[in-house]
Amino acid sequence: MAKVNLLNVNKYYGNLQALTDVTLDIADRAFVVFVGPSGCGKSTLLRSIAGLEGVDGGTIEIDGRDVTHLEPADRDLSMVFQSYALYPHMTVRANMDFGMKVNGTAPDERMRRVDDAARILQLTDLLDRKPGQLSGGQRQRVAIGRSIVKNPKVFLFDEPLSNLDAKLRVQMRIELEALHKELGATMIYVTHDQVEAMTMADQIVVLNGGRVEQVGPPMELYHRPASEFVAGFIGSPAMNLLPASSALGQAAGAAGEATTIGIRPEHLQLSDAGLPVTLRVKERLGGESYLYATAEDGAQIVVKTDGEDDLETGQSFHIAPQMARMHRFASDGRALR
Repeated sequence: MAKVNLLNVNKYYGNLQALTDVTLDIADRAFVVFVGPSGCGKSTLLRSIAGLEGVDGGTIEIDGRDVTHLEPADRDLSMVFQSYALYPHMTVRANMDFGMKVNGTAPDERMRRVDDAARILQLTDLLDRKPGQLSGGQRQRVAIGRSIVKNPKVFLFDEPLSNLDAKLRVQMRIELEALHKELGATMIYVTHDQVEAMTMADQIVVLNGGRVEQVGPPMELYHRPASEFVAGFIGSPAMNLLPASSALGQAAGAAGEATTIGIRPEHLQLSDAGLPVTLRVKERLGGESYLYATAEDGAQIVVKTDGEDDLETGQSFHIAPQMARMHRFASDGRALR
C-alpha cells in the first residue's frame, strides 16, 4: 500500500475557490475520513486525489511519486462511488472480473483475485448471481470487490453507504473496518455523516469552506476541537455553544478573551443547585435520554442523562457543568487553551 501527500492543493470552478492550500500527510495503511457539511470540498478533494478533477495549484503524491498531472488510470488507486454502477446483465464474477479482462490480466490470475476478494467480502456463494438478485448491501460489496481485485495502492470511497438503510449502514461500517484490517490498505473515505467518521477513522480531516479545519484521531477532535466549527460539527447531538455572556458562561466563570463557551451534553449534570432551566423536549433512547432545555436568558441547552430521570416536559430543574470539560473560543472561532 502507500502514503498520500498533498501540498498546497488549490482548485477553482471559475471564480469559486473550492479548495484552498490543502496540505495533508496520509500515512501508509491509514483509514482517513474526510468530513464536513455539504459544499465544504470533501468530494472535490477526493476526486482531485483520484485524478477525476484537475487541480489549479499544488502537488499530489502517492507513494512518493508525483501524480498531480497523471490520468486516473495511471495513479494506481481504486474508487468506490455512492452508486454501485454494476453491469446488470453480468454475474457478480463477471462484474468483478471485467476491469482485469480489459487490462489483459491472465485468466488464472483474474480467477484467483476474484475468488480471494469474494472470500474476504463473503460473496463466494453469490458469484453466479446477477446484481438484480442481490440486496443493496451485497451490491455494495460487489462494487468494493471490483476495487479489491485491482490491487491498488490506495482505496478511495465517496459516500459509499449513503444509499443504504440505517441497519445496513451499521453492518457495512463494521465490514469496511474489518476489510481495512485484513487488507492492511490505505483507505480514504468521504462522508457527511460524522458518526461514520467517528466509528471508522484512524484520522479525521474536517473541511470547512475548502480549507482543512483540523486533522486528528476521532477522540482528539471530540475532546480537543481546534475551533468552534469543529466543536459544533463533531458529536451528535452537537456541543452546546453559547455566548460567554450567557448564564451558563457566567456560571462557568467564562472570562478573558472568550466570546463563546462550549460544553458537551454528557458534561452537564443534573444538580440540586446551579443554572435553572426548563425542559422543552425529552428524547428517550432507552439507556439514555437527551433533555432539550431553555435557560432563563433564552439559551437552548442539551443535557444527556442515563435515562432514569423522571423529568417531564415543562418542568424546571437545575444543571451544573463539569468545569474541566468546558471549552472556550475566541472571537475568530479558534479554541483558547
